[in-house]
Amino acid sequence: MTLATRRDCLQHGQKLIKTAGLLLPVVLFGAGQNTYAGDAAADKAMQFNIPAQSLASALTRFSAETRLQVLYEGDVADKLQAPALNGTYTPTQALEKLLGGSGLKYRYSNDKTITLEMPTSQNPGPTSSAPTLKAMTVVGKTTYDANDPYDKRYAAPNSSFATKTDTPIMETPLNIQVLPKAVLDDQQAIRIDKAVKYVSGVTTGQGAGGLADQITIRGFFNFNYFRNGMRIDTGGGADGTRAMANVQRLEVLKGPAAMLYGRVEPGGMVNVVTKKPLDTAYYALQQQFGSFDFYRTSVDATGPVTDNKDLLYRMNVSYENSGSFRELVDYEKVFVAPVLQWNISPQTQALLEMEYRHENNDYDLHSRPLIIDGTRADGTWINPRLADIPRERNLMERNPNPVENKFIGFNVSHKFNDDWVLTEQLGINLLDRERTALLPGKLEADQRTLNRRLVTSDFFSNESYFTTTNLTGHFDTWGLKHTLLIGGDYYLQDVNTVGYSSTVPSTIDIYNPIHTGNPPIDPNTRAGNSFHTKEDLYGIYVQDQIKLPYNVHVMGGFRYQNVEQIDLLTNKVGQKADDVTPQVGVLWQPIKWLSLYGNYVENFGTTNGMGQGNTFLPPQTAQQWEGGVKTSFFDDSLSSTISYFNLTKQNIPTIDPANPFFSVATGEAQSRGVEMDIRGEILPGWNAIATYAYTETEVLKENNPKQIPVGDSLRGIPKHTSTLWTTYDFQQDYLRGVKVGAGMELYSARKATFDFHDFNFAGYGVVDLLASYRRKVAKTNVTLQLNVINLLDKEYTHDGFIFSSAPTLETRATWGTPRSFMGSVKVEF
Repeated sequence: MTLATRRDCLQHGQKLIKTAGLLLPVVLFGAGQNTYAGDAAADKAMQFNIPAQSLASALTRFSAETRLQVLYEGDVADKLQAPALNGTYTPTQALEKLLGGSGLKYRYSNDKTITLEMPTSQNPGPTSSAPTLKAMTVVGKTTYDANDPYDKRYAAPNSSFATKTDTPIMETPLNIQVLPKAVLDDQQAIRIDKAVKYVSGVTTGQGAGGLADQITIRGFFNFNYFRNGMRIDTGGGADGTRAMANVQRLEVLKGPAAMLYGRVEPGGMVNVVTKKPLDTAYYALQQQFGSFDFYRTSVDATGPVTDNKDLLYRMNVSYENSGSFRELVDYEKVFVAPVLQWNISPQTQALLEMEYRHENNDYDLHSRPLIIDGTRADGTWINPRLADIPRERNLMERNPNPVENKFIGFNVSHKFNDDWVLTEQLGINLLDRERTALLPGKLEADQRTLNRRLVTSDFFSNESYFTTTNLTGHFDTWGLKHTLLIGGDYYLQDVNTVGYSSTVPSTIDIYNPIHTGNPPIDPNTRAGNSFHTKEDLYGIYVQDQIKLPYNVHVMGGFRYQNVEQIDLLTNKVGQKADDVTPQVGVLWQPIKWLSLYGNYVENFGTTNGMGQGNTFLPPQTAQQWEGGVKTSFFDDSLSSTISYFNLTKQNIPTIDPANPFFSVATGEAQSRGVEMDIRGEILPGWNAIATYAYTETEVLKENNPKQIPVGDSLRGIPKHTSTLWTTYDFQQDYLRGVKVGAGMELYSARKATFDFHDFNFAGYGVVDLLASYRRKVAKTNVTLQLNVINLLDKEYTHDGFIFSSAPTLETRATWGTPRSFMGSVKVEF
């Protein structure tokens, strides 16, 4: 059935229902399924575990469990609250408890349909056959609570990340994509990059030897991510990967966002939304296992601490131990995340959250040497090719990289009335790590002896403190509806690293490697990567979202930002800069399912480091124009976005012509293209994600055109990317609980080097599979799942780069993971 056919059927059904005197009913689950609900409603007891929430959301869960359709008028169920339902009941008993105190009555219209009615003198009880009320004009929605652990949605209707206000995505004139918990679960996403690849314009890599979340958006690499809107800096270093045990969903905001978030990369941002405590007990235990000795155990527990539910808790714990398809590489990860929520009053809530992460990982550079047969007079290579060695071969030594990360956050929100809300966030992130890394060098003339040029060891600490205050208000002026945001934030980062190195020669035969261990390091000699800096950043901002007649939405705002950097080794004040960054967006929603939008935004970018004389370079800047179309069908269960963007970035560090050991901020690059995202439920049980991005990057200015020619594309960015992921949850009784799925990733070739030598990493495609089975056993839900990654065992280069600077020719080419399996047993109750 096409989307158009389905829409026509729904519209025709609406007319028939209204003719019969009913409002368009909310068909909460399994419309049209061959399920005999009469017997189930009469005498079949079932286990229910439905948290207290809006009646509409509770009925969604009820319908999903019982396969009964529930019809009701307008938004009557949205405005009512349902109590928690936890225990064994027949569907009839369960429905009566959910409706208790609501004043609503029910009747069975047929063996699989229940109609809710307001009580009248002719409708005294649940078995009455009195007629329903007359039709209304408001349609009820099938919604899940945002923190519902059983949420099956692939599309999310709202996000507060793009605007810092809870705004429907269809009314937001920015490109925001959401990956809900259902997507993360189906993917068994234990790393961020496993999931965000299903957002157009986003590519991922194995940063810092596989020990960092390396994400590139619209052609520009990201050095940080956000946690519930709070900045977490990684600096591109080997700080470990973001733990996923307490992640509820991921949000990707494309384009510059300096107006609200300060110093960020212009391509976009990733926000991690963590799980919040529930006021109904919920427990889950998951055991995952897979290829290369992978084992991961995770626990999720939440519920009320006090009888009146004023104090709630949540605890997420995970432990992971695994090897790798690569030699001399192992991983061990521990993660603990407790949360306490205090409902001080109906208007005031406070949240205390903590995270502890400890990792013992091995640094893996995936060195795959480049072989060339010579160099022409113009400097181009003759027959460049990567060495033909097995993908499991590691040409470095075992390089340990222990990481310890502690986070504490405190959030308070107070609702003065229905229109004005004040929020305060505080976050402290403390990270310590040690790193040892043996780096690859150039092959000798025999084309088989690799000079491993340097081993480095450093002790690194990163202490960051973040706070933000926001006042949000809703008011009307001359018939215009305003959502006003006034806020400010402060960020302090203290980074200290002490590095040591060794230049003791170390070689290895790439075809017959013999590992002898890392060469010794002289602890009395500091390496050039030792530094200690502090960064102070504060900003204030104002944003107004205005709803005009004819469903026109205008958003505008600006931010004043001030930054100061200090070199603590010399106590020298370095970069001092400030700027005002505007943001403007317009959206027109001519009909409910269609929005047309455009925006212009500016950026105040990341730190550039130092130039000659230990002077700090000015910050990077950027500007973007974007326009696009958004659609949303079937009560926001299927959404799409198609956009065109043009993004230019300035003050990129380039080699100083006067001294090649320093940089100057004169580089400029552009990224422009078309992106498409489709995600959601196409038919009952059938979910899908489809993305495509055409990204054209170009170097506009460069001081050393012989090394980086003006007009060249940026390194590591494929021009064409496309992904597809689809699952089907069988609706038939005899296959109920069975889910199957498949996915595909396609990437065109990527530029491997900024040098004028023409060499690219080849494009590739990968296929994945999913199969799962869910069954209720006694009072628990048990889910068995198997994911197959790289089904066809494709050998490919995932990412990497080639750096040519005499006498060095360094190649880092990351192999893609071979065919592997990940199984899971999950118990929820």
